[in-house]
Amino acid sequence: MTDYRISEAARLLGVSDDTVRRWTESSSLPTTDGSPRRIPGDALAAHAVALADAASDPLDQLSSARNRFVGLVTRVQIDGLMAQVDVQSGPHRVVSLMSAEAARELALEPGSLAVAVVKATTVVIETPKE
Repeated sequence: MTDYRISEAARLLGVSDDTVRRWTESSSLPTTDGSPRRIPGDALAAHAVALADAASDPLDQLSSARNRFVGLVTRVQIDGLMAQVDVQSGPHRVVSLMSAEAARELALEPGSLAVAVVKATTVVIETPKE
């Protein structure tokens, strides 16, 4: 399971390190017992979804932008030959449909760091090399 330093979690959620520390101290975000403290990826992904539910887009307009969304995998559904992968990037939920083989090769699971590359209607998922 992937886990993240407080500074990494803050960057992924678009908040300050101090905000993440306050969330961990108030038990809104669990941490590992080690030193330095780290946040489990699945808990960070769930928190990202909860934050996104609370945020609304003030522009409310359509766009054909081609962008890269760095975020956390929040859900992977594999059914036969196909997979649906949801990525939460700040307030943005990006969904990719890909082959089940690709999802397995990328080892995608809730809490994994991923980049959703959007061009037209195609969403490509990338993961960092380990």
